[in-house]
Amino acid sequence: MSFLKRLFGGGGSEPEAPGKAKPAKEMEHKGFTIAATPYKADGQYQTCGVISKEIDGTVKEHRFIRADRFAGLDDAVDITLRKGIQLIDEQGERIFG
Repeated sequence: MSFLKRLFGGGGSEPEAPGKAKPAKEMEHKGFTIAATPYKADGQYQTCGVISKEIDGTVKEHRFIRADRFAGLDDAVDITLRKGIQLIDEQGERIFG
């Protein structure tokens, strides 16, 4: 990023990549871990999360992003966790395939 952008407020630290941010909240569901990792996009929070489970000694992960956006972080976290539960209930371990 250029010096002028940082000087006039167009810079700062780069946002973390979607799904790679520190989880805002985690929960367990049917042996899976759901981590809500919403991120800022156009002034709102984008629904984003990671579903993980240890299978045969290896931790498998499935990252998901949805089009839903919310003004508040709490709403984005709640919906992300609900979407994670829905994915697990519908697909189970096939989600990693």
